[in-house]
Amino acid sequence: MSEKKQVRKFEAQTSQLLKMMIHSVYSNKEIFLRELISNASDAIDKLRFAAIQDNDLYEGDTELKVRVSFDPEAKTLTVADTGIGMNLEEVTHNIGTIAQSGTREFIAQLSGDQKSDANLIGQFGVGFYSAFMVADRVELRTRRAGAPANEGVLWESDGEGEYTVETIEKPTRGTEITMFLNEENLELLENYKLRQIVRKYSDHISFPIEMPVDVEPETEEGEDEEAKDTAVAYETVNQASALWTRSQSDIEEEEYQEFYKHVSHDFEDPLIWTHSKVEGTLKFTTLLYVPARRPFDMNTDFEGKRHGIKLYVRRVFIMDDAEMFLPRYLRFVRGVVDSDDLTLNVSREFLQENRVVRAMRKTAVKRVLDMLEELAADTENPEKYAKFWEAFGPVLKEGVIEDDRNRGRIAKLLRFSSTHSDEPSADVSLADYVERMKEGQKKIYYVTAESFAAAKNSPHLEIFRDKGIEVLLLHDRVDEWLVGHLPEFEEHELVSVAMGELDLDLGKSEDADDADEESEKKDETPEASEEIQALIERLKETLGEEVQDVRVSRRLTSSPSCLVAGSQGVSSNLDRILRQAGEFSPGFAPVLELNPTHPIIEKLSGEVDNADFEDWAQVLFDQAILSEGGKPKDPATFVKRMNKLMVDLLG
Repeated sequence: MSEKKQVRKFEAQTSQLLKMMIHSVYSNKEIFLRELISNASDAIDKLRFAAIQDNDLYEGDTELKVRVSFDPEAKTLTVADTGIGMNLEEVTHNIGTIAQSGTREFIAQLSGDQKSDANLIGQFGVGFYSAFMVADRVELRTRRAGAPANEGVLWESDGEGEYTVETIEKPTRGTEITMFLNEENLELLENYKLRQIVRKYSDHISFPIEMPVDVEPETEEGEDEEAKDTAVAYETVNQASALWTRSQSDIEEEEYQEFYKHVSHDFEDPLIWTHSKVEGTLKFTTLLYVPARRPFDMNTDFEGKRHGIKLYVRRVFIMDDAEMFLPRYLRFVRGVVDSDDLTLNVSREFLQENRVVRAMRKTAVKRVLDMLEELAADTENPEKYAKFWEAFGPVLKEGVIEDDRNRGRIAKLLRFSSTHSDEPSADVSLADYVERMKEGQKKIYYVTAESFAAAKNSPHLEIFRDKGIEVLLLHDRVDEWLVGHLPEFEEHELVSVAMGELDLDLGKSEDADDADEESEKKDETPEASEEIQALIERLKETLGEEVQDVRVSRRLTSSPSCLVAGSQGVSSNLDRILRQAGEFSPGFAPVLELNPTHPIIEKLSGEVDNADFEDWAQVLFDQAILSEGGKPKDPATFVKRMNKLMVDLLG
């Protein structure tokens, strides 16, 4: 096969990322070496897995290693591996473009602020492209295992918008990346400096990382440079053992953190981790991490981008993103599962139905929930759980819906905003709420809305504020489904303040005095006067099918009206979510509740002009919709009615 050198342009998103990489200011550029060694380790893992089916891929050389070398005269640094390698098509696809890994979404989040964009690039995970942080030019030589020697590929670029690619002779499989260092990073051409970086960031890599020994090899007089290079002695500079197989007491915290960055391609330290070995009927090891921040594409399945659980069988890599070991609501967890009981030749389909996998999954879920409970119970560092909840709270809430077995444990981990505080921070647990309940209160009250502000200012909260009863403010989209699957907590029923007839149900203490009895009488549904009853009938006739019913409200103290869902219906918020998503909704059939002491209601009771009454009735109804976070069916007509009524009031 022969392919002449071709000049090609990077895709726009790739080019933009490279410019950010080259020109951004990083506090720690050393991570480029970690990224390249990590990629080399992944390539070796993939070769070892592929060779289970086809041993010829080793091409007679079963030595698996990464080699880091340098040339002070040429100002080059090279990272080479004996992994799976790439063919021409794969080089073009993986190096010329990274759009398939979510680059468009990533680029859309860049703000132009150098510091914040640098942090985002770190979150994105840059892999190969990090080489351009230290190099003016990069050459990549590679050949896929099992391909002929003449199907090697040479890729070259200065990162400025174009790259060249051509086929070359490459006798050995694997990939070799040579960086022509820029003047600012020539200090990397020192053996001691490089060894420090490798040991700091890549000591956990389970394959040998070789570097030249410090002693210059002796050569015969007249020996050519190629022979001299061959004579260079190399030694292994890392431990070259799978970190998760080592005893926990022998692993430093920094080693755990660096291994996390290897498996997750994250630049930040993890928030917490758990390392455990199970030895009994089944034998397996888990090393699981919770990230410190939410990946920008966590809910988007990009091919090759998600970095979840890596599966190993007896230390042999099997697959990335082995989603069968954790449920979807724990998809933020990163790490490794290594089994001694599975066979090397397994497929995703086999693993989905496997008894051993089900047992391992049960244990892994327990370990993660144990870890989160430990984090939530850390009263000395409450900011850690707050950080976790801000990043992954809405995802964990899905567990209440999906995981019947662990619903009770997950419920204790939930955090919400509430009327206990004016701040939007979600730091109220259900246990906190129960502890603060008023004497005689049996129910946990909540309101759902599309935003914190909408929930906080809901008219349904007025009577609760007057009586000092705390209400949970639920404003995540998933909350509507969460409360449907969490009917109670510790024998306390969860009740929406915006659905059905309101029953505060505060009970009565044994020593209640006359004042308490008077207060309870006030809680009874107010009797509608003949005038109000006539208004109710008139509103029912005017609004027709727009309302299920009209009645006097027990909820309102300052607003003229509100809309309430029937006890068996859906809330206005859920109806809105379903319709926006294009899903079927049974519809929100509201009850219009009136505050008979409000001036607008009093004004409406005395309105004799039928046309004006219809305008007032529709405005009252549409205002109630607006206070729910919805919008009137006909906004233009609503505005016209409002304008007309204001003009009339102004005389």
